[in-house]
Amino acid sequence: MSLPPTGEQHVLRAGDAEAVVVEVGGGLRTYRAGGRDVVDGFDAGEMAADVRGNVLAPWPNRLRDGEWSWDGTALRTPVTEPERGTAIHGLVRHVAWRLLARSDDSVVLQHLLHPQPGYPFSLRLQVGYELSADGLRVTTTATNEGDADLPYGEGHHPYLAAGPGLRVDDCTLTLPAATRVLTDDRLLPVGSEPVEGTPFDLRGGRPVGDLVVDDCFTDLVRDADGTAEVRLVRPDGSGAAVWMDASYGYLQVFTGDVVEPPSRRRQGLAVEPMTCPPDAFRSGEAVVRLAPGESTTGTWGIRPL
Repeated sequence: MSLPPTGEQHVLRAGDAEAVVVEVGGGLRTYRAGGRDVVDGFDAGEMAADVRGNVLAPWPNRLRDGEWSWDGTALRTPVTEPERGTAIHGLVRHVAWRLLARSDDSVVLQHLLHPQPGYPFSLRLQVGYELSADGLRVTTTATNEGDADLPYGEGHHPYLAAGPGLRVDDCTLTLPAATRVLTDDRLLPVGSEPVEGTPFDLRGGRPVGDLVVDDCFTDLVRDADGTAEVRLVRPDGSGAAVWMDASYGYLQVFTGDVVEPPSRRRQGLAVEPMTCPPDAFRSGEAVVRLAPGESTTGTWGIRPL
């Protein structure tokens, strides 16, 4: 039997729910509950196209020209989105993650990112997935294994499934964000604006319709324990929610208008919890500085509705 493009497939089960986490990229390939697809994933014989389910580290989203500086040192990392001239979604999407722990309903994977041009730091990453009747819980921990301070940002890239025969157009989206980051034609930040009075004010929930979204949002409305939640609800009332703790102060939301093949467009909504905004290594906004031996942890999850 040939090896799947995403390597070893870690199958988690809890009641009527099943999720598959993959070795390559350490990401989420599928998640089903109650006989329904919770996420718009991909087949075992495919690569993770359109960043489906990937872990985004040590930075999420885009970095202008792949150029930035840290403590006075100019750095350059390869441009991985040549059409826009950006370095996109970090350095660990196509690497193998080592298995650390495994049970019927959970898995913990690890990747040690060694120093390289454009990111000359030693960073240990661990991502744990835990499946239950209540949903899927994801915990990511980063540790500085080097001898100098390093910059860190992180995100995840699940697509919530619109449902059989549906598109995101048919669903109602609730997005608890008061501010939208404005971008140029390269999708790099140029400012921000309140969502109030714009088509992007989705705090109260409304049908997506023909709204096109590929935007970063912030100033998230949270409950008493610091959790923010995005909901995508189908016409029959089912759907899914992505929740995130206070580590994630930003959200990229993408209606899937340019994914390939065209038949898959707008079949899933990317909801990307992020610890920092696009181009953060250049702006410094919300970048975590980890001292040698220091760690940081963030938790988010998906729950069926």
